[in-house]
Amino acid sequence: MDLEKRPQGRPQEPPRRSDPEGCVAAAIRVPVRIVVLVLVVPVRLVWDALVVAGRVLRDAVLRPVGRALAWLGRAVFVWPLVGVWRYLVVPLAKGAARLGYVLLVVPAVWVYRWVLTPVGHALVWCAGGVGAVLAAVGRGLYAVLAVVGRGLYAVLAALARGLVVVPAVWLWTWVLAPVGRALARCLRVVATGVGVALYWTVRVLLVLPALAVWRWVLTPVGRVLAVVGREVRDALGHAWRIAGYVSLAVGRFLAALVRWTVVEPARWAYRSVLTPVGHAVRDTVLRPLAEASRAAGRATRRALASARTAVRQARADVRRALFGEPPRARPVARREPSVAEARTLGRSTTALTKD
Repeated sequence: MDLEKRPQGRPQEPPRRSDPEGCVAAAIRVPVRIVVLVLVVPVRLVWDALVVAGRVLRDAVLRPVGRALAWLGRAVFVWPLVGVWRYLVVPLAKGAARLGYVLLVVPAVWVYRWVLTPVGHALVWCAGGVGAVLAAVGRGLYAVLAVVGRGLYAVLAALARGLVVVPAVWLWTWVLAPVGRALARCLRVVATGVGVALYWTVRVLLVLPALAVWRWVLTPVGRVLAVVGREVRDALGHAWRIAGYVSLAVGRFLAALVRWTVVEPARWAYRSVLTPVGHAVRDTVLRPLAEASRAAGRATRRALASARTAVRQARADVRRALFGEPPRARPVARREPSVAEARTLGRSTTALTKD
């Protein structure tokens, strides 16, 4: 029993195939992927090995060498150049600028202010007078030439109209225009016939054969090549991903092999052999040596302190025997009460109220 109602009128379309190429793509896909996988897996393994080696080389060799070279370059080139620039070139440039200002700028400013400026003002005043005279003369000449020019223009315009313009208009209207129209009609008819003949000649000899070759040869070959190219591209993508998984598995296997053959025995040797031996050496040899050295140091310091005290006492005895007892300082009366006269918790008087 059909539980869902189908829409009336339009029939249901059959499901489309996900692979429009059919058997051609299926026949090409499997061998191409097998061949590409066999060729790509070694390339991917070599590529991953080169990537790992490059990272190790970069982190262990190139970066330290680059930092050392950078520091060496700064020490050899940059710092000397900075010192020369800061302590030699800049002071010399400042001194040269100051000297140039005193020897060139100051005299040039003085000459400009007190020589060239007055002379320029005088020349401008003279040029203004001469220009006014020349302007008056020019205005008079312009008025005379304008009157003469208007008369000549009227005469020449009348002659040109009568001798050139009127005959040229008549010639264009009654001779050249009809002849040009007739030639244009003839050329149009000839061009149309030649164009039609060339069109059908090119169509029959070039367009139709090219269209047939395109439709029946190039299009099927192009479709087949497109299918092959797409399958090769997809095969390369799948093979590269599978080779990545294979390379990851090989890398993990090698890492586990190195771990169980080198790292774990070394760790076991460190924990089980070297650490107890080190503790034993520390407890039996190093600690007693450290205690003995500390005791010797303390005894040495006490002996040196005793020697310094004896030397100081002997020096004081010699000074007393030669120069006598040094004079003692007299006690100075202080405003603060002494400890015996100060107020305590058991007394009610102070040093100021005490009789």
